[in-house]
Amino acid sequence: MRFIEAGPDSPVIRELTRRVSGDVCTLQWQWPSGADSVYIGRRALDADLSGAGGTPSAPERSFSPDPSGLKLYTREEYKAAAGYRDRLDGIGRFAYTVYAVVPGAGEPVLVRQPDGSNTIETPAGRAKIRCAVREKKALFRPYKSVRIEISCEVPLGEDVLCYVKKSGAYPTGPQDGTVYPFGTPFPAGRTGLPEIEVGKNDFVRVFFTDGKKYGLLYELLPE
Repeated sequence: MRFIEAGPDSPVIRELTRRVSGDVCTLQWQWPSGADSVYIGRRALDADLSGAGGTPSAPERSFSPDPSGLKLYTREEYKAAAGYRDRLDGIGRFAYTVYAVVPGAGEPVLVRQPDGSNTIETPAGRAKIRCAVREKKALFRPYKSVRIEISCEVPLGEDVLCYVKKSGAYPTGPQDGTVYPFGTPFPAGRTGLPEIEVGKNDFVRVFFTDGKKYGLLYELLPE
């Protein structure tokens, strides 16, 4: 098996789409003329969720797949299943790459498409993070104590979560109050943080530092 870069006359995969139903991802694409098989690879884009909360892998143009991890899939199988179906397992995101095979080349010759049009991403499961914010008020004091507990299924990087303090009402997001990063990673399991003191009219909630980024990987649930 070997790879070649796509040229003007190379068979290439077009209109690659994906559909997710439950834990099953279905890929569909336009087959190149004359091709009766493809090779399909899958890789995790968030393989290390214990580091910085999941860092995307390199794009397809710099990614060298392991040939042993590629699956041969024929046009007949595609017709029978109305696409290519794969069960999503794990946490984070996956990228699928469909490689066209050069017809009549003897050994399998797979076409790399540097523009990435034969690669598509899909989210899989999200790890659950449960947070509890407990208040303790004292009579005749202008402050109250707040204790935060974090429970997570996987280790979290130090930049995933923050807490936000707001006077007069609960904050609705990181931009709705004063942001305090935790500045420490969280191991899997339950972690109780030291108590903090806030004003009697202050309210605290826990949020993702970047909801768009980390919301794909984790589900934040208040207790």
